[in-house]
Amino acid sequence: MPDVIVVGAGPTGLMLAAELRLHGVRVLVLEKDAEPTRQVRALGLHMRSIEVMDQRGLLERFLAHGRRYPVGGVFAGIAKPQPAGLDSAHAYLLGIPQTVTERLLTEHATGLGAEIRRGHALAGLAQDEDGVTAELADGTRLRASHLVGCDGGRSTVRGLLGVGFPGEPARAQWLLGELEAAVPADELTAAVAKLGTTRLMCGPAPHAEGVFRFVLRTAEVTEDRTVAPTLEEFTRRLRELAGTDFGVHTPRFLTRFGDATRLAERYRVGRVLLAGDAAHVHPPMGGQGLNLGVQDAFNLGWKLAAEVAGRAPRGLLDSYAAERRPVAADVLDNTRAQSELLAPGPGAQAVRRLFSELMDIEEVNRHLVEKIAAIGIRYDLGQEHPLVGRRMRDVPLGRGRLYERLRGGRGLLLDGTGRLSAAGWADRVDRADDFDGTVPGCGAAGPATEVPAALLRPDGHVAWVGTRQGELEGRLRTWFGTPTG
Repeated sequence: MPDVIVVGAGPTGLMLAAELRLHGVRVLVLEKDAEPTRQVRALGLHMRSIEVMDQRGLLERFLAHGRRYPVGGVFAGIAKPQPAGLDSAHAYLLGIPQTVTERLLTEHATGLGAEIRRGHALAGLAQDEDGVTAELADGTRLRASHLVGCDGGRSTVRGLLGVGFPGEPARAQWLLGELEAAVPADELTAAVAKLGTTRLMCGPAPHAEGVFRFVLRTAEVTEDRTVAPTLEEFTRRLRELAGTDFGVHTPRFLTRFGDATRLAERYRVGRVLLAGDAAHVHPPMGGQGLNLGVQDAFNLGWKLAAEVAGRAPRGLLDSYAAERRPVAADVLDNTRAQSELLAPGPGAQAVRRLFSELMDIEEVNRHLVEKIAAIGIRYDLGQEHPLVGRRMRDVPLGRGRLYERLRGGRGLLLDGTGRLSAAGWADRVDRADDFDGTVPGCGAAGPATEVPAALLRPDGHVAWVGTRQGELEGRLRTWFGTPTG
């Protein structure tokens, strides 16, 4: 019997399964599709997700399959240079197809012992005070302590829970496809550049030689966007926008998406939780969807593991929704804003031009980049120190570097004083005595910050900064429960 059933084997579900396995939780991942998708909806990892991969020892695998790009121009496609002094040791965008990301995360999760069953659709669920019963489409019943819906924007889990999903329906729609073209690449990209990004975007597919990725804004919104467009529909719209279809042929895939924006009213109902697109959907502007889901999983995994093990402090599991739901709401807002800036009307374009002028101000440009890259997030953890609530960037230690010490998914006490202890929590928290107390670039590329000692949660966020043993022990109890021994 698994401890946790994860519904959905996309990036969110796979990351969550791996995080749970780091803590010895027995995990079963159910995926309704028999085979991994070939559709490449997401194209890259932003800075915070790159840091997450580094914190779990996965980054070298991702770098081997990706390409680094500057992070300028990520807000509504407005081209600006990368701001200087970004608060990350990984100040770049990693271009990597979602299919590759899913493959690497699958290898990571299964390598840690997670079980993935494909071709198994969830049909029903029931829960009581002891656990959750999941009923599959073939009539099989499975029992677990908890269940997490990571099953996308049309989440079966969310529907079965009856959780509201308020927001706005799609007002605009795009066709997305990867196809070969009969014209040279330079001629195609030059022609598309003249049209502007509000109607048509195109570039080489990052994973297939001679294949181009097209995004076309449609004239109207289709009622059922689950029906894929035909090649005829795609080429007709391309001719309407560009005056030619560029001789496109042999599609790898064709799909459509809209700008619907919705946020689940609740992230938790008893022993069942929601993460990723099951909890929030938004326009794809800025490429934040996959990243947001992976970071949901990174926040939830260690908290749910503690709950399953019976050692979670009061309120720990509820802190997942308290921290991540506002982050999703902010993403919904910034994608709404970007969607407006990409609208073709004269009013929207006037605002876009004004926005472009404002982004010439370095602080504005940096703020928007850090927002999209999710390195500006600060959870409200109840302490005024500017680092508390933020994730700590990678810093060198006397023996190696910080992110190497976080790979086991445990807490970490950075002790620059040489006299603090987390001994009562040694089974959950490591101690680094080779920290020199300096954190470069605290906040929005600000000056170095002197930190005598800091307590990091398993997700790398700072839970406490100070020098007093009593204060430290209070925070250890808040995040890691009662001491042993």
